[in-house]
Amino acid sequence: MRRDEFREFVAARSPALTRTAFLLTGDWQLAEDLLQTALMRCYGHWSRIDVPEAYVRRAMVTAVVGWRRRRWHGELPTAAMPDQATADEDVADLVCLRADLLRLLHDLGPRQRAVLVLRFYEDLSESEVAAMLGVSVGTVKSQTSRALARLREAPEVWARIQEVAR
Repeated sequence: MRRDEFREFVAARSPALTRTAFLLTGDWQLAEDLLQTALMRCYGHWSRIDVPEAYVRRAMVTAVVGWRRRRWHGELPTAAMPDQATADEDVADLVCLRADLLRLLHDLGPRQRAVLVLRFYEDLSESEVAAMLGVSVGTVKSQTSRALARLREAPEVWARIQEVAR
């Protein structure tokens, strides 16, 4: 029974959880590894988990914060995107904006990145994020404020984000 429920959950929620993991790591392969690690950690406790998606998200955040403390990834991000030919300039602009935003997210610390992803991508409330991260609501607010301030330090990207958001 537990095995079937777990399989159904993984089949149904993996795409969304992988996208969240990507925003936390900035790399699709690391995102898949992160999700796999979180699912492995959760499997043994599956019968006791009341809200599986929240539990897996929390496991991902905990794992990525731990990875950042312990690992050197051996890769250095570059600030410049390679030239790409596209037929549609609007699409190209959005792709470049997305790449710039992901680069800025990647430059944040893991906790600030986690707070932004959970608040604005997963659309969780401050109290839900605080509970998930095991911190106070005030910490979530201050981490959000600091992270957004860091994003605003790239005014050309921030201005483009504001235009798209309108």
